[in-house]
Amino acid sequence: MITKCLFPAAGYGTRFLPATKAMPKEMLPILTKPLIQYGVEEAVEADMNVMAIITGRGKRAIEDHFDISYELENQIKGSSKEYLLDEIRDLINRCTFTYTRQIEMKGLGDAILKGKALVGESDPFGVILADDLCINPDGNGIMHQMIDLYEKYKCCIVAIMEVPQDQVHKYGVISGRTIEDGVYLVDDMVEKPDNDKAPSNLAIIGRYILTPDIFEVIKKTKPGKNGEVQITDALLSQAKKGMVLGYKFKGRRFDCGSVEGFVEATNYFYDMTHKKE
Repeated sequence: MITKCLFPAAGYGTRFLPATKAMPKEMLPILTKPLIQYGVEEAVEADMNVMAIITGRGKRAIEDHFDISYELENQIKGSSKEYLLDEIRDLINRCTFTYTRQIEMKGLGDAILKGKALVGESDPFGVILADDLCINPDGNGIMHQMIDLYEKYKCCIVAIMEVPQDQVHKYGVISGRTIEDGVYLVDDMVEKPDNDKAPSNLAIIGRYILTPDIFEVIKKTKPGKNGEVQITDALLSQAKKGMVLGYKFKGRRFDCGSVEGFVEATNYFYDMTHKKE
């Protein structure tokens, strides 16, 4: 059973300046819930209960969000607004939240390596990037789907989706052969390739299942694009030595790291809320 989920949340969120000058991008709200809460809810739906969060300077609001606010709760106790805290109270009661800091921004691979102290070195774990907001209205969430796949293959898995060819330079991209419907055995991975040099249009999005041996692989991975330690490069090393899968998930992903995707997600959830009403 995979019970731990890692949330790299130390980035600056520069695409949302000046809003993110003093507020973590992971705390930007889609309607009334911050992005990172959606990610934690997805992890809980997949039966994970230990949330390991990699933060940085100026990210204290994340820790405060997943904690009791005695003054606030006392103020609204017994009022018509008390129910608004039901969801976050439930998460706080069901989960253990642990934190460490990434002192320098050295890439996603480095952030995941920092998480070793939180998730341990003997168990597989999930990784969720909160600014990739993923939903599946018709069934299990994306992380739940990936854990089910892990139970079958017991290897590292990356979530993938098809993107337009002129957009591949924004993503890590895989190529591989199909071993079952929607599942690819990875033979190549490239971080943000030129559009005309990408091995495919299958882009990696912010959901991973990683085995604990990834930590030693990351340690040996040299900085790549932009001088950062890329998890894509580390996973390519694993793919060459063993097995890494790409999984074309069922559901929808919103790129809430961009203003356009953030607005799209806000409109979608607003429409869904009003349909329920």
